[in-house]
Amino acid sequence: MMNSIEIQIIDLTAQKNISLPKYATLGSSGLDLRACLEKKIKLKPQKTILIPTGIAIYIKNPNITGIILPRSGLGHKKGIVLGNLVGIIDSDYQGELMISIWNRSKKVFYINPNDRVAQIIFIPIIKPIFSLVKSFDKTIRSDGGFGHSGIT
Repeated sequence: MMNSIEIQIIDLTAQKNISLPKYATLGSSGLDLRACLEKKIKLKPQKTILIPTGIAIYIKNPNITGIILPRSGLGHKKGIVLGNLVGIIDSDYQGELMISIWNRSKKVFYINPNDRVAQIIFIPIIKPIFSLVKSFDKTIRSDGGFGHSGIT
């Protein structure tokens, strides 16, 4: 299913160096988002910083959302994840995509201009219509909570 999403370069000072989001491989689900920086930034351990991407998107379709996620290699190997853990880009948002980066490691991490710092995926959204009821039809699980079905 193809959907048209508008993209705009909003940091004109970085326009010549900016890379639009793209898939790293044919099988990639996420589009890489890059740091739109003029110089290298030092991120100390246990600190967060807001990194600009230099771009804005306009999804338009209210049944689609963008989800910003960490890059798995940075998270596992370097301890670099998103400060907000996951970012939601609503279909009507048109501002610059900013990436909250958290260094959860014990080492200093450097973010260079144009580094791939996060990824964005687009997923369909189901908007339910709620029906207020006095009780639910019982199921096998019903209101059984965490661990109610055992471990084996």
